[in-house]
Amino acid sequence: MIARVLKWMTVAALAALMTGCAVNQAKYDYTAFKQSKPKSIVVLPPLNESPDIDATYSVLSQVTLPLAEAGYYVLPVTLVDESFRQNGLTVAGDIHQVSPAKLHEIFGADAALYIKISQYGTKYMVLDSATVVTASAELVDLRTGAKLWSGTASASNNEGGNSSGGGLIGMLVTAALKQVINSVTNAGYSVAGTANARLLSAGRPNGMLYGPRSPKYGTD
Repeated sequence: MIARVLKWMTVAALAALMTGCAVNQAKYDYTAFKQSKPKSIVVLPPLNESPDIDATYSVLSQVTLPLAEAGYYVLPVTLVDESFRQNGLTVAGDIHQVSPAKLHEIFGADAALYIKISQYGTKYMVLDSATVVTASAELVDLRTGAKLWSGTASASNNEGGNSSGGGLIGMLVTAALKQVINSVTNAGYSVAGTANARLLSAGRPNGMLYGPRSPKYGTD
């Protein structure tokens, strides 16, 4: 009986591994992206589906660096956010409903980046505690309304695992302390920076293409 269970577990593990490899090998279709050749990007305030109210601006405040390093001009996110507020748009969900043509008319950018945050915050898991940020993004051509690219990325401050050597009691104490520290220090902010880098940096598998300000433009 045990041998049979082990056999099925091995088969399942191999199947999962093969499935994962197949997913990783699927290449994104960049045809529309390469035809569009966007030079400037306006980033809309992220849509926050997590229970943490800090998520939106923790993510928004850290999107410029990876996009600029990728070779794009990014409209100042604080000025964009303030422009929406001055026009009565304070909710990300409403901002995301503004038509591409209207965004192009207002900001003059070639493309808009729509971000959705599905996870942000610290999770307590009995024997461990981790701060996780997961976000997805979609780049849309404001001149044509066409979707150019989309992606998803996640990051955690516990990706190395829990290495507590104090036994069960030690693991419980470590998990509780980590949760307090993560909550008090807003660990989500630094984790959001890592998630943003994974999501928006060029040169990553199925990631953003290099922009015209990068010396690597046109090489991907």
